[in-house]
Amino acid sequence: MAEADPRMIPVRNPRTGTVDFEIAVANRDEVAGKAARLRRGQQAWAAMGLEGRIPVMARWLAEVKQRAMAIAEADAEDTGGCHTSYLQGFITMGNIGGWIEDAAGALERAGYHGPSKSMPSVEVRTQFVPYPLCGVISPWNAPMMLALLDAIPALFAGSAVLLKPSEITPRFIEPLFESVRAVPELSAVFDFVMGDGETGAAVIDEADVVCFTGSVPTGRKIAVHCAERLIPCFLELGGKDPVIVTETADLERAATAVLRGAVHANGMVCFSVERVYVAEAIHDDFVALLVRKAGEVRLNSDNPRGGHVHPFTFAPQAEIVKAQLADAKAKGATVLTGGEVEEIGGGLYMRPTILTGVTHAMQIMQEETFGPCIPVMKFATTEEAIALANDTVFGLTASVVAGSEEEALPIAEQVNAGAVFVQDTFLTFAKNRTVGTNSFGFSGVGGGSRTGPESILRFLRRKALLTQHGQPASILDDHHLPKGEPA
Repeated sequence: MAEADPRMIPVRNPRTGTVDFEIAVANRDEVAGKAARLRRGQQAWAAMGLEGRIPVMARWLAEVKQRAMAIAEADAEDTGGCHTSYLQGFITMGNIGGWIEDAAGALERAGYHGPSKSMPSVEVRTQFVPYPLCGVISPWNAPMMLALLDAIPALFAGSAVLLKPSEITPRFIEPLFESVRAVPELSAVFDFVMGDGETGAAVIDEADVVCFTGSVPTGRKIAVHCAERLIPCFLELGGKDPVIVTETADLERAATAVLRGAVHANGMVCFSVERVYVAEAIHDDFVALLVRKAGEVRLNSDNPRGGHVHPFTFAPQAEIVKAQLADAKAKGATVLTGGEVEEIGGGLYMRPTILTGVTHAMQIMQEETFGPCIPVMKFATTEEAIALANDTVFGLTASVVAGSEEEALPIAEQVNAGAVFVQDTFLTFAKNRTVGTNSFGFSGVGGGSRTGPESILRFLRRKALLTQHGQPASILDDHHLPKGEPA
């Protein structure tokens, strides 16, 4: 009996609004087959040790370098021409190269070899055993970067990786995996499957550990699925990231930082600025400056490499943003700039949208927006600003801009977020392989940081090898037991 043709998913071009690409959905048998192949390859990959894997990854780095522009162009076609897309190949090169330098040190610091502190005659040494197969389910914003943020340290750790990219942004896969196929040892342990949520569920059924970046509702489903299989999962689920601007802040610094943090990549970044709290005394001046700066921001509708704001990558996201704006206006907010979805050449665009008169009764101050919106709210005291910043179910990142670092730091210490940027916004990339963080609230689950030097440890199980150099204790030698009757 002939196999049925695979189910096809149409893929929309965010700049033209037309369907100009499609992917074939991998069925469960295909997912299981790829998983089995990767598991077989992983045994040799793990046996190479880190010292054997590093030269292979260095060869991959060279292959990525040759294809950096092709990867960037594909990612830009996926997203609609985001500035970050044109850096994807180079960001990937930095990621691989950074782990070549840092992986050995991270494992050395995490391990132990020496005497037991409680039983000095016992020698203890750490062994790191990789999970055989890591499943990565990646989102449609920054598609390549977020697909590889977890995959690369997993590969260095000795795991095989099965990647399921978003069906919204799949074009980057082919140029990326051209580079993978050029390195046979890597191709044996790194592969992908195309599809939608059913395919993602099949990946979870095959994996030993799962990494997911995306929405809270989907993250809940993945967490339940992984719990049923009793496998670990690492989830990054977005944010509603606040900025506090104090009365002493330099307005130019504050407005510049807020604008970039809110509208970079059309605001479709998990750590985008989505709430701004400004001291009453400077509120009006800050808003006026922010409006002026927003007026200088250009759409990239004429040229994907030009302008500052690209179209909505995922068309339904424009409707979500429109609904939040409608809710805010109905409840008394005033839209000072932007606020309309513009269709240009088939693409859906929105100019930087600044709102005042907002309250926490509005969706735009509570729910993730993922669009170029900047709701600004007054506060009277620092204590009120901190309370407002913490009035959220999320806790990914936050920012504080004040007249001095000395003023800002005590405020930053009281804000509930995995990373708080002081005197700027949008500094997440500064954490990479430098320091690990743990998200608060609904922004993340899993306990392990994906940015710090210890992020490689998420894919390793710690095993202790304990050697007795003294004589084994005898059950007949009970003099150490307490004498007398139990109390």
